[in-house]
Amino acid sequence: MKLKLGIICGVLIWILTYLISIIVQPLILDNTLYNTLILPLNIIIVTGFFGIIYIRNIDKNELLEGILVGILFIVIDIILDVIFFEIPNNTNILISNYPNHIILMSIIMLIITSFLGYLAQMNIELK
Repeated sequence: MKLKLGIICGVLIWILTYLISIIVQPLILDNTLYNTLILPLNIIIVTGFFGIIYIRNIDKNELLEGILVGILFIVIDIILDVIFFEIPNNTNILISNYPNHIILMSIIMLIITSFLGYLAQMNIELK
């Protein structure tokens, strides 16, 4: 596992998810719309992008690497949430329903990174 690359990608995922949530938050009138549509879409796009960046540098055992990097991304997200929101008691739309955010984010990240690892191990020839 390329730990340095995984940590950099995980931190960038967290930063971009937070920045996009700040940009989109004034446009959202209902918190339910944000939690059910915009946040999952945000996580899918950002995690997919950085997951591809991480997985393309792996040559063998890609499925296992995808699962491990997904777990690493989840741990980094939880640590940064605690450091920046929970300890200083800052309010943010991301943590308005924190258990829901953790469950949703964990499921999406593990599925995306595992799927990317699975696809990376396939030999596909496009002619």
